[in-house]
Amino acid sequence: MFRNWMIALVAIPFWASAVVGAWALDMEAVNNANFQQRPSKSSKGADAVLIKAQVLLDRAGFSPGEIDGQAGENNRKAIAAFEAAHGLKADGKLNSDIWTKLTAGSTEPVLTEYAIDEKDVKGPFLKTVPAKMEDMKNLDWLGYTNPVEELAEKFHMSEALLKALNPGKSFERPAEIIVVANVSNIPINRRVNRIEIDKSQRILTTFDQHNDLIAVLPASIGSTEKPAPSGTYKVTAVAHDPTYRYDPAYAFKGVHANRPFTIKPGPNNPVGVVWISLSIKGYGIHGTPEPGKVSKTMSHGCIRLTNWDALDLAGMVHKGTVVKFVDADSAARFQAAK
Repeated sequence: MFRNWMIALVAIPFWASAVVGAWALDMEAVNNANFQQRPSKSSKGADAVLIKAQVLLDRAGFSPGEIDGQAGENNRKAIAAFEAAHGLKADGKLNSDIWTKLTAGSTEPVLTEYAIDEKDVKGPFLKTVPAKMEDMKNLDWLGYTNPVEELAEKFHMSEALLKALNPGKSFERPAEIIVVANVSNIPINRRVNRIEIDKSQRILTTFDQHNDLIAVLPASIGSTEKPAPSGTYKVTAVAHDPTYRYDPAYAFKGVHANRPFTIKPGPNNPVGVVWISLSIKGYGIHGTPEPGKVSKTMSHGCIRLTNWDALDLAGMVHKGTVVKFVDADSAARFQAAK
């Protein structure tokens, strides 16, 4: 409903199967998962029903962050936002009513097969991403560390889930067939008129010119050392593959440089693959090299999204898009925007 999400299907018979937790997890099990017939799960393995729900939420514009099949905080936020937008009690718990609405909105398989492209394994790949910002400044490109990281991000998945769905598969061989989440890498064709950033709930919500809801995204928003601002601002510019310039005046914990330095672009750059500038000095909305930590850890004052959510957002904003920082009841806003 919110995006043209389909990727090309590869017409090759199903093959992948893995055991995660106490029950079998494979493409058929996930695609046929049903909330009413949900199996019990006694370990920390991925849940087929939650994988399916997360893919459907992603398609509908209610981002769960990384698709991992886990009942984590971002999963709860996405479900709560979906509930509120549909006039239901926003408790963040998957139930039969939510399941019916999610599955009715999209009938295509949530997992599909994908033939690894030569570009997916071309690199260049880093041996490791330096832990310290000061050590990043000497690198020419902050790329991925391996094809698994790149492919997981391409399909909005955690690396653990990608590996679990593809036991014994090589992620470094072009034409290798793997199972992936059936999400979109096609930009959403809608224009964002207003962004609301809920600092307490750590979510970013977008609306069009008619005040209709477009998307709800998990976000890391500020920190104790550099809190997010309050008030209303505007988008001033968008930069893809941005460099990152560190100013000692930021005084970030763990950074000891006394002179400014610049970190070159790449998906593992501290601000990810895109930077959306705001009309307040030093603040912006951007991607991240660590999608699994979005909304779960603090940021350096800015608004941090997964790289794929940041790219989607960058394609919908324009110079002058209103950005409002709020501390209000999210559910009430979603319902008001219906």
